[in-house]
Amino acid sequence: MAREGFYTMKGYTLLEHGLLTSSMEDYLEMICRLSERSAVVRISDLAQALHVKPPSASKMAGNLRAQELIEFPKYGCITLTEMGKRMGSYLIRRHELVNSLLCRINGTENELEEVEKIEHFLSPRTVENIEEFLKAIEK
Repeated sequence: MAREGFYTMKGYTLLEHGLLTSSMEDYLEMICRLSERSAVVRISDLAQALHVKPPSASKMAGNLRAQELIEFPKYGCITLTEMGKRMGSYLIRRHELVNSLLCRINGTENELEEVEKIEHFLSPRTVENIEEFLKAIEK
């Protein structure tokens, strides 16, 4: 669906992704990654993994809780809701696909910094097309 007029970057992001900001996506993706490694995800683990201070991680966890993506009781551990698991899995998949594409283009093993800079701006359609493209060139 074409949209009339211009929007700010944040405006396009909200139109495309709803109420999740890029930072919220980063936190949710990391919570999902940490959940794959351990049944217990603490604010201190999340803060350390993202190189932020625990109060920042706690505030963002509250935002994700408000979006019903995680459960986070006061002084408790973080757990993903079903919707959070689905969204987190998509975010990990998107990250891995973009990393694979950029590594292929640049002839490198890892493009973490580049991926982090651009992944939030890709539509689900583009992510699907990247996946199809990578499948096609691997044949």
